[in-house]
Amino acid sequence: MIKMQNKLFITVLSLLATASLLSADNNSTKEIQDMSDPLAVFTQAGIGFTDKGINIKIGKAYDSGKPATMAMNIIEVQGVLGDTLGFRDNQVNTVDSLRFRNFVINTKNGFGGQVDIAWDFNTKSGSASYAVIQALPAFSIIQLYPLAGVGLSVANNVNNHPLWAETASPSGLSVPGAYATVGMYSKITITKKIWLNYNPIYLYALTGSDAYVKNAYGEDQQGLFTHEVSLSYQIAPRFNVRYFGNWNETTDFVDGGQRIEFNYQL
Repeated sequence: MIKMQNKLFITVLSLLATASLLSADNNSTKEIQDMSDPLAVFTQAGIGFTDKGINIKIGKAYDSGKPATMAMNIIEVQGVLGDTLGFRDNQVNTVDSLRFRNFVINTKNGFGGQVDIAWDFNTKSGSASYAVIQALPAFSIIQLYPLAGVGLSVANNVNNHPLWAETASPSGLSVPGAYATVGMYSKITITKKIWLNYNPIYLYALTGSDAYVKNAYGEDQQGLFTHEVSLSYQIAPRFNVRYFGNWNETTDFVDGGQRIEFNYQL
């Protein structure tokens, strides 16, 4: 137990140290951004406690060089101490996955783009995609942000992949196929400090090897409809707590990903 607490303590300290470095060059007098807005851009640090371990998130806003445009990079380290702190089977204490995202948003017309790159160390596979996003005018308490994009799936030695293998010979790093993604972010305002997000996304394999197209998202699963819901509470102007649930058409809500996340705007 002491060893586990020490590891957790070190993880939290690392997050706080990184946050301090980021905030050192960040003007504290800058206007506080609306943390409930899915397209808001701001420097931030976050930590999540999940069913697969700890997630650590660092986001850095930067000058895009374009008028009326804001930009941000976010890096997430996911599944830290999964065997010690998670409650899913077959977890390890090393990092489970990495994710990098880049957002560029036009603050006048609500149009933006998103680069999303992810790597799973368990399956030795990942993806890289680009999507465009458009914020629509709010209707009462509801605001929608539709998106559409394309991406590439990447795998290291794809012939060891449980679903995408074509032959028994090793293949090195390869791109087994490409996919399309359509969906939306949404925000439902409950009170000034409480809001709900529901983000449905549909993924569909467009082209690639026969095995990839046929089994891109599971056995005989060329497409997949995914869901994410989150309930958030703004504790202070710069600090909130959020609950997330992720599931899809083949995985029930109770069997999907669950996490509690704390976020601070620097």
